[in-house]
Amino acid sequence: MQTFSTWESLLLGAMVILVIFWMRPGIKAAIAQSRQTKSDWNSVLIPMALVVLFVIFLIMMV
Repeated sequence: MQTFSTWESLLLGAMVILVIFWMRPGIKAAIAQSRQTKSDWNSVLIPMALVVLFVIFLIMMV
């Protein structure tokens, strides 16, 4: 794979900075909202446990 030329790297960096500034109000609001909410780890751990059990089941079936 070829590397980017200098002007492509500069253009890509400028685009990334513009996207970050464009989405900054939404990011700040999301961070403020996440600090105020109650954490609910069960909604993450239960599906992860089910996926792990399913993968173990598939391995055992081979």
